[in-house]
Amino acid sequence: MPTGSRNPLVVGRVIGEVVDPFETSIPFRVSYGNREVNNGCELKPSQVANQPRVSVGGDDLRIFYTLLLVDPDSPSPSNPNSREYLHWLVTDIPATTGASFGNEVVSYESPRPTMGIHRLVFVLFRQQYRQRVYAPGWRQNFNTREFAELYNLGLPVAAVFFNCQRETGSGGRTF
Repeated sequence: MPTGSRNPLVVGRVIGEVVDPFETSIPFRVSYGNREVNNGCELKPSQVANQPRVSVGGDDLRIFYTLLLVDPDSPSPSNPNSREYLHWLVTDIPATTGASFGNEVVSYESPRPTMGIHRLVFVLFRQQYRQRVYAPGWRQNFNTREFAELYNLGLPVAAVFFNCQRETGSGGRTF
């Protein structure tokens, strides 16, 4: 995928705010039920309540990947002082398989934004080797770049993001 201005990851400020520029080098699909995640699509909290199905391409089961799901707009896009919020972390995913074949280090937490439109970003890294990855002490203020540096993951090999906002009629004022 080109890193130019037409790249939806650039337009959506995923490249820049979450990760550095990279070239997609592995097929990567994420779907909630029968709805595939495409860059910039809108999904409601009720549609993302359950862990998604993730498929990683490739042709060599001896190559492993790490998957992150982060929210760079936490707690609100206008004041993202908890940036990034870690929703999911899975390591040791063999190529040609999916997240269910990996090691879930941080369990899936469904996005429940309360204010504004949030970007939820799936980032896939190729691991240099299998290694022990430790769960961070908390989910807020996670940093994808620092995590990648700590575990020698390099640049991402794929990423996709969707937008999510609070569903109407889910509380608030009643008159």
